[in-house]
Amino acid sequence: MDTASFSGLIRNLIIIILAYYALKYIMRLLAPVIVQQVVKKASENMYQRQQDNFNQQQAKQEPQKQAPAEKKKVGEYIDFEEID
Repeated sequence: MDTASFSGLIRNLIIIILAYYALKYIMRLLAPVIVQQVVKKASENMYQRQQDNFNQQQAKQEPQKQAPAEKKKVGEYIDFEEID
């Protein structure tokens, strides 16, 4: 059976600390690239949604642009005046 030793504890702590600082350094280098990709993807999604909304509005307005059907003329409008 292995027993825990003080030197093994120190070695593990040093490995954990070195891994933490290595990850911190790597993330400092990669963070701008990652953020740039996220912003680019978000702007593409926003542009696509804007285009979809614009196309939907155009589709709704197209039937309204058509000339209304001409109503049947029943007769002339006569304006009557009251006589006192």
